[in-house]
Amino acid sequence: MSSNASKTKTQRTIATNRRARREFAIDDTFEAGLVLLGSEVKSLREGKVQIAEGFIRLEQDEAWLVGVHIPPYEKANRNNHEPLRHRKLLLHRREIDKLIGAVSRQGFTLVPLSLYFDGSRVKLELGLGKGKKLLDKRQDERAATAKRDMDRARRGR
Repeated sequence: MSSNASKTKTQRTIATNRRARREFAIDDTFEAGLVLLGSEVKSLREGKVQIAEGFIRLEQDEAWLVGVHIPPYEKANRNNHEPLRHRKLLLHRREIDKLIGAVSRQGFTLVPLSLYFDGSRVKLELGLGKGKKLLDKRQDERAATAKRDMDRARRGR
C-alpha cells in the first residue's frame, strides 16, 4: 500500500537570510541536517528563529552552525535549550572536505541561506560564497532597478 505519492515530503520554510545574498556572491549551495533538541524543534515549529547573524564554522572535520538564535520554548520545563548554542551540521565527509578546501585555500565564506522543514526534519541551506565589495552591491542594485523599470514599462503597454 506504499506509493510514491505518499512518500513525497513537503518543504516549509522557517526562516530565510535575505542579507546573505546581498552581502555575499554565492557560488554553490549545500543542504545540511541539524542536530537539535526537542525544545528547539518545537520553537522552530512556532517560526521563532533568527539566522541573519549566523555563520558556519569548520572545526576538526565537523561543521557547526554558530550565532543562530532559537528562543527557548515557552512550554518546556527546566531542561530548556540555550538560545545561542552551537549546533552541529550533518554533512557527508566529501562535502566537508570540499568546504574546508574552499574556505581555507580560496577565501570563501559559509553562510546560512534558509532554514526549513523537509517533512519532519529540519534542514539548513548553506551557501559558499565570497564577500561583495561596495561597488558590487551598487551594481546589483542598479541592475535590480533597471529590471523593475523594464517590467513596469512592459505592464504599462
